[in-house]
Amino acid sequence: MPPPTYENNSLAKEPFLLSQSPPMRRIMRANAIRLDLVLTRVAIAFTLYATLMCFLSEANLAKGTFSANSLWGIGEVLFFALLVGFLVYGNLVYQGARIGYLKRKLRHVTVERGALLRFYERPAPPLTILIPSYKEEASVIRQTLLSAALQQYADKRVVLLVDDPPEPDGIEDRAALTVARSLPREVEALLSEGAKRITAVSAQFHDRYMGGRLDFGDEARALADCYCQVSRWFDEQAATYPVVSHTDRWFVEKIFREPARQHEAGAKELLGRAALGPPAGTEDWAQRFHAEYKALATLFQASVALFERKRYQNLSHEPNKAMNLNSYLALMGKYWLEVRRPDGLYLEEAEPGNGALIPDTPYVITVDADSILFSDYAIRLMDVMERPCHQRLAVAQTPYSAFPDAPEVLERTAGATTDIQYFSHQGFTAYGATFWVGANALLRKAALDDICVVGRKGRMTIRRYIQDRTVIEDTESTVDLLQKGWQLFNYPERLAYSATPRDFGALTIQRGRWANGGLLILPKLVAHWWIASNRWTSLAQGFHQLHYLTSLATGPLSVLLLMAIPFSPRLVNIWVPLTVLPYFLVYARDLYLAGYPAIRTLFDVYALNLSLIPVHLRGAFNSLKQAWSGRKSAFERTPKIAGRTRVPAPIICLEFAMLALCLALAVIHATADRWPNAVVALLNGAVVAYAITRFLGIRETVDDLKRAWGVGMLGRFHPLLRWLHPTGLRPPLGSKDVGSENRPGFHRPRSVEDEPMGQIP
Repeated sequence: MPPPTYENNSLAKEPFLLSQSPPMRRIMRANAIRLDLVLTRVAIAFTLYATLMCFLSEANLAKGTFSANSLWGIGEVLFFALLVGFLVYGNLVYQGARIGYLKRKLRHVTVERGALLRFYERPAPPLTILIPSYKEEASVIRQTLLSAALQQYADKRVVLLVDDPPEPDGIEDRAALTVARSLPREVEALLSEGAKRITAVSAQFHDRYMGGRLDFGDEARALADCYCQVSRWFDEQAATYPVVSHTDRWFVEKIFREPARQHEAGAKELLGRAALGPPAGTEDWAQRFHAEYKALATLFQASVALFERKRYQNLSHEPNKAMNLNSYLALMGKYWLEVRRPDGLYLEEAEPGNGALIPDTPYVITVDADSILFSDYAIRLMDVMERPCHQRLAVAQTPYSAFPDAPEVLERTAGATTDIQYFSHQGFTAYGATFWVGANALLRKAALDDICVVGRKGRMTIRRYIQDRTVIEDTESTVDLLQKGWQLFNYPERLAYSATPRDFGALTIQRGRWANGGLLILPKLVAHWWIASNRWTSLAQGFHQLHYLTSLATGPLSVLLLMAIPFSPRLVNIWVPLTVLPYFLVYARDLYLAGYPAIRTLFDVYALNLSLIPVHLRGAFNSLKQAWSGRKSAFERTPKIAGRTRVPAPIICLEFAMLALCLALAVIHATADRWPNAVVALLNGAVVAYAITRFLGIRETVDDLKRAWGVGMLGRFHPLLRWLHPTGLRPPLGSKDVGSENRPGFHRPRSVEDEPMGQIP
């Protein structure tokens, strides 16, 4: 099935509302894109040529060892070629995805705001925005709620799905839950202040519109005044919002200040038009003004509700995001009553009118509680979904980006890898290989109903719209949708941003989860290819899909084995490094395009990827363990807290084992006069040492080992560690002890005010 098409050139443009970018800027950008396309094609050609020469050299070696009847030599050559082949495969996938991304970017034209006003000229499809949350900081949830509630969409409903235990034991947990429960009402109250004046003025215009008493100049000035009022409201929010981090600064800039400037510019343009009269060819200006008023009024109109599935005994309590979403999706479209029984609270289906209705909507947005959406996210993706040619489109999303200007090197480097992944995901769509990313997406409810699996657990009926067999539930659901003939689409603009782990402990949890599940899903994807063979499944599509599911297992394993095995110097010819040179050059170019210092960030990314080898292999091993045992892996949520997450002791040991391995290989190669190999091993060791000191931290590492093993053992067997960390058992300020009360997801709330429990939304 071909990927969804997306052409904007035929869309009508608004002739007088909000200025557009000058045409010359797009021409210059297009020229740069065409140049990048040429360079990427050259990089692919060079990679293929270097790979061919490398394999020809290895083939000659294999031929010689075969003549000498050396089975060991033949095996060494073939194994080395296999490892290099895995890495070249990843390089080609990245560069191929880059070509797809650049082609899509060259064709893409942003839909003008005037074309999107059609969603206000007629009833818009109802939309529910679901925000699953588990022990998040109040400031994190508040920002996500505000970005969701301020979507430029007429018929929207926001639901915060709090997954904390409803009756926590700790005082801090109870206080945090109380604050989370109060946030929906807080956001609704804030929006109602902005809605009062705009709603009244909009109603007055509607009366004049229906009565036919309209003058363009007067109406343009009145609408400009509304724009000014909205701009002032956003400016007031920006001035009073507390800013304590780079994320807060970005939130204030993009969610408050930028809309304020846009509405101010709209007001100025309307005032300029008021004296000139309506532009030629816009006889329907009154209808457009009516849509503008509706857009301004509905900007502040959003139902913000709270739901907690764990309050009810007959809903799933499985600890993962998928079941949090599934529990609410299963309730949509029905009436429900809370029933108190001896063993707890139940949610029972009721007759229409006898309980609380949870509305069913044709579209659902899911957004993680640490993500922020641009205000035009919903309406732009809905514009894609509602096109007649996209009736089989199940998921429209924009792969999330990292918040810019992170102060710490690890968050900045991990964020750079996230921004590079954005390019790759956009390129996958060019080949029909889109995967549901999960942090944010617009979903067609009919598609979710189509892949829903109904099962039973005891006396409960469990509906799984999103599979939770693996910890990467969105990836497996992608294959489910493909098997049913649905499509997925990445919108080629940055409209969503998500938090990046601030320390190596939190990053270990996130990246380990990403690496766990791909190998389990692979057989299902292969089965889909087999069934879809009559529909001419694209080779390019499978080429990219296969890499997406296997790369976090095969890539790190290949690098580790190439580092660990003392291969014969004859195998390491000049063509081996030349196969990866184009990849690094293209990667550096993309880092520059994403706003990072190219060379320094490239080195940091390489060091971070080396340090994550144990993490990725641990995740892949958990997949194999689940396949063998049949028991699901535990879902580990990425902590989003102010403190530091402890790094597991086995990961720390493996980091130092990699360092020791590199140094040992350097000595082995040097004693055998294999100096090029010795230099490579020594350089890898230096990079691993840099990663340990830069990303893990020596003092933090010592503290984590003390907490894991006890200061006594470390004091007896590792006096150097005691010297490096003379403060004994005292942890660094803000450190987080995973496994005690500071488990993943724990946070310290800012308020301890008591609030009543949330009701059925």
